[in-house]
Amino acid sequence: MEKTCTNVWNSCLQIIKDNIPAQSFKTWFEPIKALRMEGSVLTIQVPSLFFYEWLEEHYVGLLRKTIKKQLGDEGRLEYNIVVEQSSSSKPYTTNMPSNGNGAESKNQSMPIPISINKDIKNPFVIPGLKKLNVDPQLNRNYTFENFVEGDCNRLARSAGYAVAAKPGGTSFNPLMIYGGVGLGKTHLAHAIGNEIRNTLPDKLVLYVSCEKFTQQFVDALKHNNINDFVNFYQAIDVLIMDDVHNFAGKEKTQDFFFHIFNHLHQSGKQLIITSDKAPKDLSGLEERLLSRFKWGLSADLQIPDLETRMAILKNKIYQDGIELSNDVVEYVAHNIDNNVRELEGAMVSLLAQSTLNRKEIDLNLAKQMLKNFVKNSSKEISMEYIQSLVCEYFEVPIEMVKSQTRKREIVQARQISMYLAKAHTKSSLKSIGTFFGGRDHSTVIYACQTVEDLIDTDKKFKGYVADIQKKLKMS
Repeated sequence: MEKTCTNVWNSCLQIIKDNIPAQSFKTWFEPIKALRMEGSVLTIQVPSLFFYEWLEEHYVGLLRKTIKKQLGDEGRLEYNIVVEQSSSSKPYTTNMPSNGNGAESKNQSMPIPISINKDIKNPFVIPGLKKLNVDPQLNRNYTFENFVEGDCNRLARSAGYAVAAKPGGTSFNPLMIYGGVGLGKTHLAHAIGNEIRNTLPDKLVLYVSCEKFTQQFVDALKHNNINDFVNFYQAIDVLIMDDVHNFAGKEKTQDFFFHIFNHLHQSGKQLIITSDKAPKDLSGLEERLLSRFKWGLSADLQIPDLETRMAILKNKIYQDGIELSNDVVEYVAHNIDNNVRELEGAMVSLLAQSTLNRKEIDLNLAKQMLKNFVKNSSKEISMEYIQSLVCEYFEVPIEMVKSQTRKREIVQARQISMYLAKAHTKSSLKSIGTFFGGRDHSTVIYACQTVEDLIDTDKKFKGYVADIQKKLKMS
């Protein structure tokens, strides 16, 4: 009987070898053993559940045709899967039929426990050194405590906290965090991992960048230990994959990550992924992988508003034990509005300037430092700029300020614009009146006097003008 099943399988291998690349044959078919023949059913043994999944997805059509050619129309294939292989114990195996359809096999739940053991190589351990417990690769400085919450990140932070409290037990699986450069994706991902490590120390948590994963995958292929690589990742409880957009164009790496993703998700393990774009905007990734990214929650991180940027800076200087005036904090936050990383970098540069030059950190030092730190985008204060600033502040249309309307809010915006134009530009009263709807110089004089009177008598109005002047000063 042993001879019969071996002969049948060897005949199958000859056909398969002629139809696929030599490297694929070596990787996926040479490790298979013919186990037994029972009637028209051939049972083969594969070294892991991953092997079974891969064969059923990529080679099921070829296998089905080959088996039928050798055993007739009634011929069927069955897999004997090695679930755990250890030098000190007999392998635990289970049998699975071939579905004959790769897509169906992906949706079946596999109730087989896959556990990490001594024989699986840890790709994070340097060869030649004693194997250690899995290092989570987390930055302990990135926590929820120092992740400043604002409207720009509230959804992502709240979802992250829910995942940290119950990894794999929420509908946020996978949790995809996306946003532009320097907005806190990596910080939040590490914060989730650190929180899980603190509250659930038995969980195997691992952070890995897409580049590192790809490098490990290539090394595993090169050294012919792809099974160890896959089994290691399938044993992780919480996998944090950073910058998945870098999978673009790496088809083989995507294939393997797809199967690791499937196994972890089906096993109730938590997946956290970050990207610079939303799933719908990612290019170069397989559609089946993108569809899985959409299974859970996609939460974006946006550019923080001025108040959040100020809160981030205050948190930073508090941690460093430094005191700064609100003017300096607001000036830096106002002028650097691209991302949090640049914001914190500017503050570090400011502190360095102060320390090296032995100067007190004041507004002048901040202005001097920012000239070299950010692009020179200073605007010459013009009537157009004043008008747009005032209209934005009061949320009124620009064209209405130049119109003949006498609505109170429009008149107020027009008068303040004239007052600021007189104070901050070299334009004549006639030019100012002409710019604001063809009015004469007496109208400008009246507007300026009205604003000055209100500043003296109306505290709320005085606050409006002070706020706008501060914005002009920041510019």
